[in-house]
Amino acid sequence: MEADVAQAHNEQEDRGMDAECFQVARTKIIQPTSLQDPKLEKLKEALVDWINRTLKEEHIVVRSVDEDLYDGLVLHHLLGRLADVHLPLEEIARSSSAQIRKLEAVLEELDKRLDQPETKWDVSSIHKKNLLATLHLLVAMVRHFQPELELPSGVKVQVALVEVSGKGIRSDVETEILTEESGDSENVSRTDGDANRVEQLLKMEAHKVALVKQGLIGFVNRSMAGLGLQVSDLDKQFSDGVILLLLIGQLEGFFIPLCDFSLTPVDHAQMLHNVSLALSLLTHLGLHVSSIQAGDVVTQDVAATLKVLFALFNKHARQEEKMAAIFI
Repeated sequence: MEADVAQAHNEQEDRGMDAECFQVARTKIIQPTSLQDPKLEKLKEALVDWINRTLKEEHIVVRSVDEDLYDGLVLHHLLGRLADVHLPLEEIARSSSAQIRKLEAVLEELDKRLDQPETKWDVSSIHKKNLLATLHLLVAMVRHFQPELELPSGVKVQVALVEVSGKGIRSDVETEILTEESGDSENVSRTDGDANRVEQLLKMEAHKVALVKQGLIGFVNRSMAGLGLQVSDLDKQFSDGVILLLLIGQLEGFFIPLCDFSLTPVDHAQMLHNVSLALSLLTHLGLHVSSIQAGDVVTQDVAATLKVLFALFNKHARQEEKMAAIFI
């Protein structure tokens, strides 16, 4: 009898060990055919460009989302720039264990802010350079921190869902959506056209550029007349976001509470907040200010400032035929 009890106890332990050894592990891997999809390549390029623009002042250059984010360094700096969260972590984590600890701390802070109903990444997948998880994370960060940025729409990939358990290995193929289809292609096309016109404008002779700037200044000043404000320097006076926010309020007919922005910004962070708020408002109003980084406006990048003003001009100056003639 005792022998039977002991045998049953051992069998239970064995089953417990088996269950422990064969816990179900699931992994998603992008299919090789999808890796060659031009839309996926454009998305990767757009994300690399966004990261490099965001971290331009920190002299960090990313060349590949596949290879450059696994150690937590880039994500740590993005967290600082976008969320103003500065964790006391070592700058360069050389060992695998140090990289994982750094990723744990950074992703914990990011997950709090992204607040996703279903997180499609974790420390292990990012550290193992899982492209699908890395893309999901970066797209979520763009959508949360810079919703005004246009990413390539309708990007889908075929993924292999590999499941390993005590019963063996099982694999299924399913479609994973990285970015939704655009529901406003007309506005996107129009705004992309505005961006191209600005790029072409800046290649023209200086006197022609000056003429267009004067036309925009006139448009801004007429719109701001009710506040008694005047703009004379297009390159500099929009960099702190104050005039831009007041202009949006005047054109759209609403008041932006003073508690929502800094009326007299004194540092880069306050200016960045103001401009980011302005771009978010423009996005909410249906203006796709694609490729415009808030940081570029703050650093007085002329092209970025002109793109924002063109977007406003083209929406509101359609009723001002005389002004529109300047840009023909």
